[in-house]
Amino acid sequence: MGRLLARLVAAQDGWAKPLGDFNHRWLSALFGPIRPVKDFLNGTWLGHPLHPAATDLPIGALLLTVILDILGQPAAADIALVATILFMLAAAVSGAADYVDTEAETRNRATVHATLMVVGLVLLLLSILIRATGPTDRAIPIALSLIAFLIVTAGAYVGGDVVFVFGNMVSRHAFRGAGTKWIKLDTGDVTDLATLPEATPTKAKAGINDLVLVRIGATVHALHAVCAHAGGPLPQGTIVDGCIQCPWHGARYRLTDGHVRRGPAVYDQPSYEIRTVEGGGYEVRRAGA
Repeated sequence: MGRLLARLVAAQDGWAKPLGDFNHRWLSALFGPIRPVKDFLNGTWLGHPLHPAATDLPIGALLLTVILDILGQPAAADIALVATILFMLAAAVSGAADYVDTEAETRNRATVHATLMVVGLVLLLLSILIRATGPTDRAIPIALSLIAFLIVTAGAYVGGDVVFVFGNMVSRHAFRGAGTKWIKLDTGDVTDLATLPEATPTKAKAGINDLVLVRIGATVHALHAVCAHAGGPLPQGTIVDGCIQCPWHGARYRLTDGHVRRGPAVYDQPSYEIRTVEGGGYEVRRAGA
C-alpha cells in the first residue's frame, strides 16, 4: 500500500494538475455567488477549519462498519455504512469549499486526496446497493467495504500531507508569541501617523514583524501584514465596512481588533496597540499583551 501510494503521489503532475485546474474552475464558479455558505463550510464561524473536523466522522463510522461486518452483525453494519456515506458527503462539501482557495502548488496533492476519497465513496455506494438489492451472500459488499476502508485511509494520509506538509488552512501566526514588550515602529518617511492617507493600507515594520497601518478618522489601526489564512499581503488589500480585505482570497479582518469577519480565513489576525514616544516616534505591541 505504501509503495502504491508513493507512486500515485509521484505521478500526480501528470493527471492531478489538469483535473485539479478543472475542478478549481467549476468550484470557484459554484461557490462565488454564495459567499456566506462558503464561509460556513470553511469554518469561519467555528474558528477552526470545518473539513478536518468533519472527516473524523466518516472514518470512524467506516471502521465501525468493518468491525460489525467481521462480527457478523449485518443490520448494524448496514446502518453504520449508511451513516458513513452521509458523513462522507458532508465532509466532501466542506472540503470542496476549502479547495477553492487552495494554492496551485498544493492543489495537486489536494486533488490526489479528493480522488482517493471519491473512489472510496463510490465503492461504498456499490456496497450498500448490493446489500439492499443483491443476494443474501454478503461476501462481495463486505469486500468492497474493506477495500474502500483501505482507500479512504490512504486518502486521509494524503490529506494529512495537505495540512502538515503544505500548511493548507493553518494559521500563519501559529508560532508567533503574543509579546509583552513595546517595539519601535518604523514608518519609513512618515513621521506623523495623523498624515496617513484615510482608509488606505500602509506598510510599516516593528522589529521582525511587518505591519499594516490604516487610519480611520483620528484613529490609526495596526494589524500584522501577513494574512492568517494563506500569507497574503494585507498592505495590498482594500478597506471594506471597517475591515481590511486580503487581496488573495478575500478574507476580511476587523480593523479594531483583527477579528475575522469573512472567510476563507478561520483565525483572527494579530492586532497591535500604538503609543507615542516622548521625543518623537511610535511604539507598538500585540494587543492583549
